[in-house]
Amino acid sequence: MPPLPSIQISDFTYVLPDERIAKFPLSERSSSKFLISRDTSITEDVFYNIGNYLPAGALLVFNNTRVIHARLRFKRESGAIIEVFCLEPSNHVSPEVSFRTTGRVEWNCLVGNLKKWKGDVLSLPVRVKDMDFYLEACLKQKCDDSNVIEFSWSNSSVTFSEILEVVGELPIPPYLNRATEQVDEVRYNTVYAHQEGSVAAPTAGLHFTDDLLNSLEEKGVRKKGPRSLVKET
Repeated sequence: MPPLPSIQISDFTYVLPDERIAKFPLSERSSSKFLISRDTSITEDVFYNIGNYLPAGALLVFNNTRVIHARLRFKRESGAIIEVFCLEPSNHVSPEVSFRTTGRVEWNCLVGNLKKWKGDVLSLPVRVKDMDFYLEACLKQKCDDSNVIEFSWSNSSVTFSEILEVVGELPIPPYLNRATEQVDEVRYNTVYAHQEGSVAAPTAGLHFTDDLLNSLEEKGVRKKGPRSLVKET
């Protein structure tokens, strides 16, 4: 086996002016452009024409997870803001089980402003189903790439999913350099998203619309995904 080439992170550094970043998506999902690479030729088209490039019988595999409100902001008594970004449940617990859990869960998280967290228990006021209580966060373990955080709350009738939905924020990409807005609740999820679990959108699917999916099906393009992409109501 030949030796692996030396790769420096700096090799991937480039200038991307802020004014070249689209802060919000187009009003119509399928109107975005997409790149077409064929041999040495590179062209572009509009996404709603994707059916022109897919043969009948082609199979599209979809990720139908929904982006959760994974970002939590806690305020210490000193005034410092500690941002906790939930990545996945720890101890090999599935997201589905953790979301339904009441009372206490442990998650692997990214922590912003970690140096300001002095080991004290952080708390965040929560109001769910007309009931007031506190969500507490305890730093259980510091790791190289993430940290294990124990979340606990006194109301045993409320699930972790319900808490995140109320006090968490939808984590849009940081390079957008803006706060999360109401429109992101819809546009930062696919039209077929229904199963909680993502902390970032499966972006390849954001440009599909129901009409486009129907037209592809009429052409003979097959689609596959968890539960056949059927939305739960």
